[in-house]
Amino acid sequence: MKIERVETFQIQWAPTDKPTTRSAYVRIHAGDGLVGLGEASPMQGGRASLAMIEHDIAPALIGADPLDHAVLQDRLMHRLVKLGPEGALSGALAAIDIALWDLKGKMLGQPIYKLLGGAWRTALPFYASIGRNGAGQRSVDEVCRVVEQRLRDKPAAIKIRFDNDRTEPDRDIPGDIAKARAVRRLVGDDFPLAFDANNGLSFGGAMRVGRALEELGYWWFEEPLQHYHVRDLGMLARQLDITVSAGEQSYTTAAVADLIDAGLRMVQPDIVKMGGITGLMRCAALCQAHGVELVPHQTQPTIGHLANLHVCAVQAQATKPCELDDPSTRRHAIFRNPPKPVDGLFHLPTEAGLGIALIEDEVSRLRV
Repeated sequence: MKIERVETFQIQWAPTDKPTTRSAYVRIHAGDGLVGLGEASPMQGGRASLAMIEHDIAPALIGADPLDHAVLQDRLMHRLVKLGPEGALSGALAAIDIALWDLKGKMLGQPIYKLLGGAWRTALPFYASIGRNGAGQRSVDEVCRVVEQRLRDKPAAIKIRFDNDRTEPDRDIPGDIAKARAVRRLVGDDFPLAFDANNGLSFGGAMRVGRALEELGYWWFEEPLQHYHVRDLGMLARQLDITVSAGEQSYTTAAVADLIDAGLRMVQPDIVKMGGITGLMRCAALCQAHGVELVPHQTQPTIGHLANLHVCAVQAQATKPCELDDPSTRRHAIFRNPPKPVDGLFHLPTEAGLGIALIEDEVSRLRV
């Protein structure tokens, strides 16, 4: 069986032309009518990644064997490396890789987790990832109300994100700490919590916030500094008792290795940014070899989310729940069977491949 056609498209989720309200998808068509679905990083609607697929990657895939997905990924990464591996190129290759794994599962009649070696668990807990809590976005009371709403889904943990302007570090440290304290009071002493600074603090500011989070018993402190200050991230991780994590902005295993070498003991690469299922499995091997926690970042609630669940399920040393982003119409609009939690758990599909299917009429209606 050979690859016959590669199709790219965006879906517009809201009645606005902003690229931030779009998702970037790919379909790979092979013989016997089989189609693999993939998703790219949605930054700016994924336009850069989809353009690379259409003009530079798709022509090289036509006629190739879809089972050669790892060879195809490495060949294209090195052929196109000057487009920038730490960014849109890796996002493009992630979409292709996920689609090829979906296709592979359908060819062999197996869910992806079976092809990866089998699942240690087929019911996976999640943590509720709650954004827009920074300065000028929500008051302390508003943050608590949103947390109460998300608790109804029975998450195993909650992460509050402070989506502040990265060009204004330390904008409202007292306010951030006040919100962290209020959430701890709301959920009680033993409920697992995490704090995501979204690259919004200086080193000194991160020390202040980190010490407060330690007193409050938070599990981890995510992306306190700008992602490119790798050495300082490692220094911060060594000086704080709370687990400091990063990796959402890491697009290759080499970049994740740099974080580990700097001293981070928990890394959070994203499957739609760093080479898809093949890339994240390589990351898992790297983390296992170094005794580092792998807790993937993942905010795309359908194809990306399912691909991530398949990988997380096969990790023997998974230590944290999977991420579930804020509620969004992206969860349901074009899919027949989108992943939904039941009593606090996501259950892996038993269908071949990813286990998700499109509603073609809805794709046509919302397609850009």
